[in-house]
Amino acid sequence: MEVLLAVLVGWLFGAAVYLMLSRSLVRYLFGLVLISNAANLAIFASGRLTRGAPALVPDGLTAPAEVVANALPQALILTAIVIGFGLLAFAFVLAYRAHDELGTVDTDAMRVAEPIAEEKPVPAASGRETAV
Repeated sequence: MEVLLAVLVGWLFGAAVYLMLSRSLVRYLFGLVLISNAANLAIFASGRLTRGAPALVPDGLTAPAEVVANALPQALILTAIVIGFGLLAFAFVLAYRAHDELGTVDTDAMRVAEPIAEEKPVPAASGRETAV
């Protein structure tokens, strides 16, 4: 089962990078969702997939008597889901405002911060060189 999840995580990361490298802001947001889900699956798979009982210690023992499920990856994934949702909500609002202000979702057309420089004529060389 871990091999199947590893292949799925690799495929999701690859698809997310492909989408995030495109010129469309909407594709970038879909890539952000995919990379977040791929990271969650990678954390989940790293915690080993075992069918175990809850990590409860019976009275009189110092450790669980049976095989128990690892609660740490589950807690990390729950935290990552909340953080990922907050990041996604912020990115959606940012993309909406960018579309509202600039009128496009094409990232190459969004050149307000980096205007295209006007070409200046190169002055001709005078033929004189100064010594330093």
